[in-house]
Amino acid sequence: MILSSLDADKAIDLLSIPLAGKSSIADYMVIASGTSSRQLMAMADHLGKTLKASGIKSGGTEGAQQGDWILIDAGDVIVHLFRPEVRDFYQLEKMWLDPNPGHSAADNKTSQTASI
Repeated sequence: MILSSLDADKAIDLLSIPLAGKSSIADYMVIASGTSSRQLMAMADHLGKTLKASGIKSGGTEGAQQGDWILIDAGDVIVHLFRPEVRDFYQLEKMWLDPNPGHSAADNKTSQTASI
């Protein structure tokens, strides 16, 4: 549901990272980019409405006023929405992806986590 909402809003480089064994704060982390602050704010707003309509309590949203990096606590899923240059700067994927050789971000693209 989260991935389909972001995909419908034209999110760029949508990525889902399983956090099992890495963190107890969530089961998955979703990272996506948007072309502008306005698009990020619209994606966050739409996702918030989708979560509410589905009965999922959101723990809140941070950064929506600035629109460079928006974090949404969707319970078992943490969602990070970035402008591309901010995403490149922080590189969360490198911190959270499996460090095994031969493992790439493409391995965690949306197909693996259709239930999110």
